Amino acid sequence: MHVNDTHANTQKAPQRLTAIKEVRAEKPSALLIDAGDVFSGTLYFNEFKGQADLALMNLMNYDVMTFGNHEFDLGSSPEGHKALSEFIQKSNFPFVSSNVDFSKDVNLKGLFNVNASSDPKDGQIYSGIIKEVDGQKVGLFGLTTAETADISSPKDVTFTDYIKAAQKMVDEFEKQGVNKVVAVSHIGYDDNAEFDNDLLLAAAVNGIDVIVGGHSHTQLDKPVVVDKDKNGLAKDPTVIVQAYQYSDFLGTLDVDFDKDGKVVGHKGALIPTKDKKEDPEAAAVLKTYTEKIKEIEGQEIGVVAETELTNPRATTDEDKSVRKNETALGNIITDGMLAKAKTYNDKVVMAFQNGGGIRAEIKAGPITVGDVITVLPFGNTLATMELTGKELKEAFELSFKSYPKENGGFLHVAGAKVEFDSSKPAGQRVVSIKYKAADGSYVDIKENEKYVVATNAFTAVQGGDGYDLFRKAYEEGRVTDLGLSDWENLQEQLQSLKTVNNETEGRIVDVKK
Repeated sequence: MHVNDTHANTQKAPQRLTAIKEVRAEKPSALLIDAGDVFSGTLYFNEFKGQADLALMNLMNYDVMTFGNHEFDLGSSPEGHKALSEFIQKSNFPFVSSNVDFSKDVNLKGLFNVNASSDPKDGQIYSGIIKEVDGQKVGLFGLTTAETADISSPKDVTFTDYIKAAQKMVDEFEKQGVNKVVAVSHIGYDDNAEFDNDLLLAAAVNGIDVIVGGHSHTQLDKPVVVDKDKNGLAKDPTVIVQAYQYSDFLGTLDVDFDKDGKVVGHKGALIPTKDKKEDPEAAAVLKTYTEKIKEIEGQEIGVVAETELTNPRATTDEDKSVRKNETALGNIITDGMLAKAKTYNDKVVMAFQNGGGIRAEIKAGPITVGDVITVLPFGNTLATMELTGKELKEAFELSFKSYPKENGGFLHVAGAKVEFDSSKPAGQRVVSIKYKAADGSYVDIKENEKYVVATNAFTAVQGGDGYDLFRKAYEEGRVTDLGLSDWENLQEQLQSLKTVNNETEGRIVDVKK
């Protein structure tokens, strides 16, 4: 059984445990594996720093976990990786990590064991562990993306080459007589090839039988088999699985091996957790944390909306809508995205947000944490993306394709002005796209030049709302998911404003004659 990228969606844990118990009733020896990114994404993490999730994971009897990039988010805080250290030490399961050096971090040194252990202790990190399943020895080792150095705050924690680390672990297990090997990976299924991904790992290292993946939030409804090496030559099969995100699924995988440890059969599926009843014991544990969360949701963020920040929807073509018109709320959201993205990459020139992802208005009066989360409830993250001017034009043509009808993919924008002509046919409507230069002037986008933009991971990584060109950019390694919570970016932006009102600025203008 496997999960990944739960991102503190702690409220779903009781349903996850029901699914786990159902699998264990049929297969008592099944391993339960977490492929990382338990940290960051909701108020449960903001308030409890992983301890709420850990209480429930301990109840679920996990066998092993590896580290996601978000486990290192607190490295630049005054306390550094203290919360991560406590998360590790209080766990009733071991961690695996073969390409991460913890030795220079004051909070984490002393927790890591370089050997592949057949007797791992709870609350410790190992390069690999050996578990017995149905009388067979299985080696498990962990990998974390080297991109963590750019998209998180590892500070004194460093990362080594994942291919070399994986080969070393396969060789080590072989020395110990183990020929069934599982990589617990947080490097992404098909993520940025400049850094690392599971498809490259499977092709490059012979001897990995299963990759339990995370990081790219990929929904692999069926396992993927890689049976060719990097040169296209036949190799022993490697089965790759990944279970999407946010505890929405419990992944399952059964594998058959021959006497030499070669995969000769497999069967895998994703079990939706939303259909499960809550486990009563887990629900009781969760309740001790949810009361505090509800209290926080009602807390004011220190900002007052002078007028309601509307989120209009259209019933006729003449009506204004968040899915076809510029809105003040869309502008504030994208301003926050642009400001935050620039702190990571000063080349970012604009930001955009799909209108379909803006889900509620903000009423006039004091704004609460709950108000902010209700506007952006999907737990989306901020990503940067390199596009040509031609691709940007294609994107805005998609944005305006349905006008005057609504389109969830309508793009709100910051750092730019876009003119379109709705009297023209769809696909020929963009008149001009200009970005705001450092001196405050607006500069025309040129088709053949490259630009760095910011958006959310739903559009950039998944190509959501029909943005296949963004998905293509992701597949070509031109997208970096910064992993920063969209609602937290919005909250910061609201807190930076002197006045909050419902006025727009003419960023998106229909120039039809």
